[in-house]
Amino acid sequence: MSRVDTTRLHARGDRTAQQYDPLGAMGSRPLAVVLGAGAVLWALLVSVFDRDVVGSPTLSAVTVLLLAASGVVVVVASSPFRAPFPRWAFALHVALLAAAAATSVAAQWGPDRNALNDFMCLLTATGIVMTAPYRPWRDLAVGGVVLAVVDGVAWGVAASVFPHATPVSVAAFLAAAPTLVLTGASVVFAWTFAGLAERVQIRAGSYSVARAERDGIAASVQQERSNVLARDVAPFFAELRDREVITDADRARARAIADGIRRGMVADADRTWFEHAVAVDGGSTTAVDDPEGLIATLDADQRTVVRTFLRAAFDDEHVDPAGFHATVRRTPTLDGVPARVAVSIDLTVDDSDVGIHRTFDPYFAVLRVTFPDLDVAVRPSSLALRFSYDQH
Repeated sequence: MSRVDTTRLHARGDRTAQQYDPLGAMGSRPLAVVLGAGAVLWALLVSVFDRDVVGSPTLSAVTVLLLAASGVVVVVASSPFRAPFPRWAFALHVALLAAAAATSVAAQWGPDRNALNDFMCLLTATGIVMTAPYRPWRDLAVGGVVLAVVDGVAWGVAASVFPHATPVSVAAFLAAAPTLVLTGASVVFAWTFAGLAERVQIRAGSYSVARAERDGIAASVQQERSNVLARDVAPFFAELRDREVITDADRARARAIADGIRRGMVADADRTWFEHAVAVDGGSTTAVDDPEGLIATLDADQRTVVRTFLRAAFDDEHVDPAGFHATVRRTPTLDGVPARVAVSIDLTVDDSDVGIHRTFDPYFAVLRVTFPDLDVAVRPSSLALRFSYDQH
């Protein structure tokens, strides 16, 4: 296997569906909420109304609380404003589910003959499904196997202490089977999604965003040159053609036109893709404070995300282009931490904070995955974004 293939394989194992498709993950989040709430409700109803062993009501209550805590962890960590879903949150989720599986068996310790009230062996399975869009396949596999082992051991021990017609090994396997099956499905989903998304990105890279932006800037410059020729140069030459004598005023006017064209060429040469995007969408390039041209160091994916947000912002009827301002600076190197490029974007938005969230939340979700340190400040009539990235 080549070094490039090895790198791609490692990347596919580390990246998640949320990172490849943050809007899709945002859309699937209600499913995680429903599964979490449904699990708690089912556990509560079974613990109260469907117990065939007296057991320990206290441990039953602890089981429900642990289950609820695991659901809260997933709901909070899967928020698009906390993306990407951190590994510690997944580990905590698995640990809480494992503890709930153990306390569930302990709560009904005794000759439990009703498999329908053994809810935790199914809820550990759905617990892995809840996190499938948010963690890579390796984490899902490890977490699922851990939960399956806990299920198998807990129910196997109970079956050995209170034997029934079912052999201990079969009871342990049946307890672990749901989690193993749904873990396998989740792993296949995460692996397949990452592979497909990677191939799509490779194909899209054949015509990169950088090239598309260069082509757009070139077309814009060509159009501006045509406008200058039609507005200034052509009428001036037409006037000279009809005259017999060229005056000093004509020479001064020619110099003024030439100076204007020269200034325009210098400005176009210094203009970054970001300033071009702002100008095309209706803003002013003077509102971009980037003296070193650092914004040009964004990679293709980052540039796509920022460009998409700009287009959406300037197209919104509540956004005042005159209220746009962007600052790009290099952060200092501190304690061995390499310098980064910090970007600040401020917008004037004639809308409430609720309206701003309703309009721009999908874009915030994508920005949050692309720039993990994104800070969004939403206030009535204003929107401020702060993020940074490594200089490429």
